[in-house]
This record gives sequence, C-alpha cells and structure tokens, in this order.
Amino acid sequence: MPFIELDTNLPTGRVPAGLEKRLCAAAAAILGKPEDRVNVTVRAGLAVAVNGSVEPCAQLLVSSIGVVGTAEENRGHSARFFEFLTKELGLGQDRIVIRFFPLEPWQIGKKGTVMTFL
Repeated sequence: MPFIELDTNLPTGRVPAGLEKRLCAAAAAILGKPEDRVNVTVRAGLAVAVNGSVEPCAQLLVSSIGVVGTAEENRGHSARFFEFLTKELGLGQDRIVIRFFPLEPWQIGKKGTVMTFL
C-alpha cells in the first residue's frame, strides 16, 4: 500500500489538472503495486525550498511496504519518478528531491486494524 506525497511551490494553476490520478497510475507501474492500493496527495502553492532556493521545485515522498527498502530498488524507482515529474511539472531534475521510506505492515492502519492482520 504505497503512499505518495508531492509537495510543490508551483501555484495550483500551474499544476496540471488530473496530476494526482496520473501520479497514482505511474506510481503503481513504477512500484509494481495495484493502482487501487496506491494513495496520492498533491499539495501545491506551498512554501518550499530545494537546495536553498525557492525557485519552482517539488519534493516527492514515497512510502511503501516491501518495495523501497534498498538502494538498488530506489535507484530504479528514482529514475522513473524523475522522468514522470520533469515531464508533468516542467521542472529540471535539480529542482526535484525524492525521499523513500520503507514501511512495515504494522505501521499502516486500515479497516480498524493494521495491515499485519489483513
């Protein structure tokens, strides 16, 4: 169950309509998870600095069980997320930062329990 959070200082009007749905589909393909298990949040118009600069930028947080736990996995994921984000947001790679966080099933609550028991 991946959680994808995109924070950007781009104004809401400059974020392409429907980005959250396309990011959901892209994340599912990149991470090898079913699209109906992917959760996406897009927050635009934020006060964000990347590399000490407030020029247009974005930060992506990718949290998931089992698929973001190694440097080798994340190198491949990173390349594909960068390809998607640079195209969708019109930002250079130096204006995007991605953070990967591996999750354990007991860290995600769903249906009144945690994923460990589902």
